Amino acid sequence: MIENPRLTFVLGGARSGKSAYAESLVMAHPGPWTYIATAQAFDDEMRARIATHQARRGGEWRTVEAPQHLPEAIGAAPADLPLLIDCLAIWLSNRMFVEADLIADRAALVAALSAREAPTVVVSPEVGLSIVPENALARAFRDAAGLLHQEVARIAKDVALVVAGYPMKVKS
Repeated sequence: MIENPRLTFVLGGARSGKSAYAESLVMAHPGPWTYIATAQAFDDEMRARIATHQARRGGEWRTVEAPQHLPEAIGAAPADLPLLIDCLAIWLSNRMFVEADLIADRAALVAALSAREAPTVVVSPEVGLSIVPENALARAFRDAAGLLHQEVARIAKDVALVVAGYPMKVKS
């Protein structure tokens, strides 16, 4: 796989500050900026999370919702403008729930990210640092996320792990 010199991968735990950090990386480039959202608001708690992210970003962002078709949304994004994708793990869980072919999905995502020529930042939670989940579905998700993260990290020029609001360079 060939490294994409314009791709940054940002990992972190829940409420680590990874999304805010990723937004700052994208906003360091001239806008307008595109935000590809993978979350769906199925309950009040998720609606509140989405609203918090939207309020922080402000009005200069164009939001594209892609809970299922992320590689296609990446391909359709303006090729010459900065792009933020938040988040891979939610997209992965969405794909798992429809029993998608995760190997094909991973390959399509890597191909779409590899083809990007403008600055692109991808966000995902690091889920592999905790205890082994007690149920098979949670273990399958953790394992699939780990494999997906490895593939994205391989093609990213920069990888950061955000801890308590502070990014640590993993790869640069």
